[in-house]
This record gives sequence, C-alpha cells and structure tokens, in this order.
Amino acid sequence: MYIHINLAGKTKNGSRSQPMRKILSGLRIATLEDTGAPYGLVENGAIGIDGERIAWVGQSIPADWNDVERQDFGGRLATPALIDCHTHLVFGGNRAREFEMRLEGATYEDIARAGGGIISSVKSTNALNEEVLLAQSLPRLDTLLAEGVSTVEIKSGYGLNIDAELKMLRVARRLATMRPVRILTSYLAAHATPPEYKGRPDDYISEVVLPGLDAAHAEGLVDAVDGFCEGIAFSPAQIARVFDKAKSLGLPIKLHAEQLSNLGGAKLAASYGALSADHLEYLDEEGARAMAAAGTVAVLLPGAFYALREERAPPVQILRDAGVHIAVATDCNPGTSPLTSLLLTMNMACTFFRLTVEEALAGATREAARALGLADEMGTIAPGKRAEIAIWNAEQPAELCYRIGFNPLHQLVLKA
Repeated sequence: MYIHINLAGKTKNGSRSQPMRKILSGLRIATLEDTGAPYGLVENGAIGIDGERIAWVGQSIPADWNDVERQDFGGRLATPALIDCHTHLVFGGNRAREFEMRLEGATYEDIARAGGGIISSVKSTNALNEEVLLAQSLPRLDTLLAEGVSTVEIKSGYGLNIDAELKMLRVARRLATMRPVRILTSYLAAHATPPEYKGRPDDYISEVVLPGLDAAHAEGLVDAVDGFCEGIAFSPAQIARVFDKAKSLGLPIKLHAEQLSNLGGAKLAASYGALSADHLEYLDEEGARAMAAAGTVAVLLPGAFYALREERAPPVQILRDAGVHIAVATDCNPGTSPLTSLLLTMNMACTFFRLTVEEALAGATREAARALGLADEMGTIAPGKRAEIAIWNAEQPAELCYRIGFNPLHQLVLKA
C-alpha cells in the first residue's frame, strides 16, 4: 500500500502551490542514524514531512506544525524505505534447468563452460524486443516494491553486444516511469565474453565494451559502470581498461569481485575509488583494508551464496575489523540468485553470514544508499533526507529479519 506525498499542492487551476506538509505520528522510528541508541530508535515518535523532504524527527511536534495534518500509525515501526543496491532485474527467460543441473552435481563453472550461465541468459534476452523485455521485468520490480523498496539498482550485462546492452538500459530507465521507484543503472557489458569472441576477451573489450559505454553514456543511460573480475570472466588488467574509460567519462564504478577466487579485484576497485565491491567470498585482509581506505562498500549477496550452495561465506569479521561499510542486496538474476525479496535477503544475511539484525537492516537502507552514492539523500530517517519511509506491522526491527516468507509492510511513504 502506498501513500503518495506530492512535492507540492495544486491550486484550483492545476498550478503548483506551496509544498505540502504532513505529520506521521504514533511511530517507533528506527532512524538508522548514529544517535547512540540501537537502530537510532525514537520511541513514540513523529516525522514531519515538507514536500519531498523530512523536516524533523522527534517525540514532540514543533509549535509551528500544530495545524498540520497528522496520520497516526498506532505504534507501528518505521524504517527508511528499503534499497536494493545490486540487481540484474532486466532479463529474458529463466535458467530453471541449471537449477536442476546444480542439484545433479554441476558447479557454476561447469555450467558456464558448457555454454550455460550468463551466456544462456544472453540468448534469451537478445531474443526479446524492448516491449516484451519490459513486460517480463515489471513483475519482478513489483515484488520488490511490495516489500517496501523505493530504490533499485539494475545492471545490463545480458546483451553482450552494443545494441542489446543499450536495450537493457533503456528498459531499466522505462521501469522508473511506470512505477513509483528510483532506478539507477549500471553498465555491465564486461560480464562475460560472448561466443563470437571466445579466446579474445581483449578484442571484446575494445570492440564492444568500450564503444558501447560511449554510446550508453551519450544516450544518458548510465549511472555507474560495473564488471565481473573472475577467472571465468575478466582479469584485473582487462577490468582496469573498462574503469579507465568510466573515469574518463566521469562515471562511478562498482565491481563483482572475489566471488569464486581471489584475483585482487576488490583492491583494484578500491584503487579507483569504487562505490562498492560485491560478493567477496574470497576477500582477504589486504583487500578489506584497501576498501576501507577508499570508502568502498562491501555488498554481500546471500541469495547467490544460497543458490550456488557455496560453503565459503564472505569474511564478515575481517570487514568489520577493517571498518568496511556492509550492504546487502538480492542480486536478483535468472541463474545464481532468482530472488526478488529483500526481506528474505536480510534473513539470509543474518542466518548464513551472521550479520546482526542492525547490520542487516542498515545494509538494506543506510549502507545500500552509500553503495549507490546516495548517502546524502536517503537511507536514514533524518532532517533533509528524502521522505521515503516504510511503515511496518511490527514492533521490533528484528521482526523484519526473523520471519521467513512473510511481508509485514503496512505502508510505503513516497513522493508522488
């Protein structure tokens, strides 16, 4: 259920008037701000909203707000709206057969080398026009929104040719015009080497990835640039070429790193000031220290860990000790994380990776915003931040991570 909070009211002739004010009261507010209280909790609190921004948060209502409309929520829990900071949500087809193959003993590398994995999704995605791809992607987005998500990052990477990569990014942009959601796009043509470039990854980067990035940037389709640094994908030297191009265009970077082995991808990403390095099961202390120094966020993806039945979890204590900020995300994709529940992701992060509830909730709000370069705009409930607030049929923050397959969302507060 959504409350749409308009940026401004309208006069009788339809023109904009002064920004609307609204008070949300009767709340236990997990602000996720560093107030010294767990979760930055404000008991019996209220939130003042002025237009699209939070004006104040507290237990008492300012005198000049006494005549403002109030909505009482009867003691329900409020948190920042959730943020899914790593998805591959736009794709065609499915890879259910690969699920069966893994049950029969095949590894991720086995499937990829046999022409499955990413290449399988490339064939399915390339077979669809933009309209069909959009129609297939919308239900996945709607499932996320129904759980209190206001912001979603979407990667390309299932095209592996210039036209198809642009098609994916255009679909991602269009999704934001069809639903009350903020979409950020990441250009991920350096996801895999297509069959026609087998054995020639450097040529693929030269002839497809780099000129494709120029084209996507010129069309305004790119918010960040990503890559897959792995033995079955691209080497650090090859990824560095992509990052050099991204930096020349003024685009921030992200990286799939240390998922199946340690090639030093996280350290490479940190050397470029990356927003995030994601997966990180094989991260070492040196890589963690480099990430901390650069302010690069660790995005943990328990859905892929679960789907691949991995045994090596990300080194969470090493990340904590180094002072690396930790986010969590669904990694929604057709093969290794067919997951469209950020609430379940938070549960998995606690269960598999032993994150605390506060770490998991912060990972899907405050730290997810940081991983997208949006920490100044969202991710906590604080004056000046965007008024994007999830209100839950819950009393304690732990309830959001504890239940499995249950959605306690009461309302999602967004601007219209």
